[in-house]
Amino acid sequence: MWDKLALILLIIGGINWGLVGIFELDIIAWLFGGSASIISRTLYILVALSAVWCISLLFRRDEELAYDTSSSR
Repeated sequence: MWDKLALILLIIGGINWGLVGIFELDIIAWLFGGSASIISRTLYILVALSAVWCISLLFRRDEELAYDTSSSR
């Protein structure tokens, strides 16, 4: 469950950074009243924590990942 949540947050963060790079549009800041608003900052922190969490995916054994995905169905 945590892996999927972290990946969803990373996808949101990646799309946001893509929009910043291409169109200079920060959707998170635009939606929540600027990049300094507490909601925007909280979302940025959650995306960063998700990235740190996903580092563990690089070091897990394939058997553990297969068990995690099959047990969640």
